[in-house]
Amino acid sequence: MNQLLKQDTLNVINIGLTRFAEDLKKQGTKVVQVDWKPVAGGNRKIMEALDKIEKVRDKIEEANAEAIGRIKAARPMLADIELAGNCIPNMTKTTILHAGPYIKWEDMCGPMKGAIIGAVLFEDLAKSEKEALSLIESQAVTFAPCHEYGAVGPMAGVLSASMPVHIILDEVNGRYAYCSINEGLGKVLRFGAYSKEVLKHLRWMRDEFMPAMKKALALTDGIDLKLITAQALQMGDECHNRNKASTGLFYKQISTLLLQAVEDKNILKRVLEFIANNDHYFLNLSMPACKVSLEAGHGVPYSTIVTVMARNGVEFGIKVSGLDKKEWFTHTSEYIEGLYFPGYSKEDANRDIGDSAITETMGIGGFAMGGAPAIVQFVGGTTEDALNISRSMYSICDDINPAYAIPSLDFKGSALGIDILKVAESGILPVVNTGIAHREAGIGQIGAGIVSPPMECFYQAISAFVKEYDL
Repeated sequence: MNQLLKQDTLNVINIGLTRFAEDLKKQGTKVVQVDWKPVAGGNRKIMEALDKIEKVRDKIEEANAEAIGRIKAARPMLADIELAGNCIPNMTKTTILHAGPYIKWEDMCGPMKGAIIGAVLFEDLAKSEKEALSLIESQAVTFAPCHEYGAVGPMAGVLSASMPVHIILDEVNGRYAYCSINEGLGKVLRFGAYSKEVLKHLRWMRDEFMPAMKKALALTDGIDLKLITAQALQMGDECHNRNKASTGLFYKQISTLLLQAVEDKNILKRVLEFIANNDHYFLNLSMPACKVSLEAGHGVPYSTIVTVMARNGVEFGIKVSGLDKKEWFTHTSEYIEGLYFPGYSKEDANRDIGDSAITETMGIGGFAMGGAPAIVQFVGGTTEDALNISRSMYSICDDINPAYAIPSLDFKGSALGIDILKVAESGILPVVNTGIAHREAGIGQIGAGIVSPPMECFYQAISAFVKEYDL
């Protein structure tokens, strides 16, 4: 052995701990370091579950192909705009929807509580903050995740009956999804602000903006959101945190319709300016377009494809195609690593929050960062970091989406079909790029960065899969 170590031609492949490689390099030995992790992080329970799942791998592969095929075939169209209570099934005057998985009032974070107080005031269910709190604590208001009603909402994601929503129709499957209108930046409800100015702006969106948009959309058979997303990805958007191109493309179509539909020039001016000055307008179209597409792939027996990722500011939750439609797999949300605005730090931050991770579930957002180099100036890191993140996501997905090609990756389709088995086996987690909310209601966004779901969500889902299919 000593004689072998002295040979100049000796090459060593070192797996695992780098200490051995470093010692050999000091002796002049050529070493190739291989990073290695045990399957499922060495979690014996999950390793045993994965062994059991091997018996039905053929069924899983067939089911996953079916689920992803349905997702890819979906054609989300902006069909209409209407008050939530008039179009979302089972929505009542005292129903308030929120981002992420189920959560009780007493467990909610600051931004979500503030947004709910604002929704109660907006609905005229109370006349003051004190009255609103009393009503909420009396349990006269019903809370539920947006996802349970076919809806999605950014950040706190709070949605009530009198708020206008975009109505997205999947023309292939006949399903609908819903999302609020993006309020713009500054003091807004989605970050928990509920001042008189915030409520006044919400009323303007309801009373003036929505009717104008409704007239405009009545002049068309729908606006193809899948096509806009595909084009925007070629123009430097990733359609989560960067929506400049997508909003511009949408504005190009809707402005022509508004010019035909709205006779009052003052109203027309305000409506056009609102969209033109709001670079994130398309986010609230991108999200429901992803939601309705992924819903097409939900409910396929034996499928291990993730169809929902969402956060309520306290917990991160996922749903899986082949498991109970209402079942959430949850664990504590992480804090976001990224860049903070001047004057703020991690101590000010809330945990990860919002339904906008539906974009990553669909293979855009953080998965497409490699095609949106400008985003790194917002979330931190380098262009190479963004490319590496996009590349790594292919290892945890079952397919690619040719409709959403990434130019900087030689126009390869974005990674699609997060597989809970591949996540557990590889130890690689999905990457989400997102805004950072202040932990107190109403202060707003204080930065942006990247975050991942807790691995425990995927472990729970795997255990549930074994139980569901009696393996």
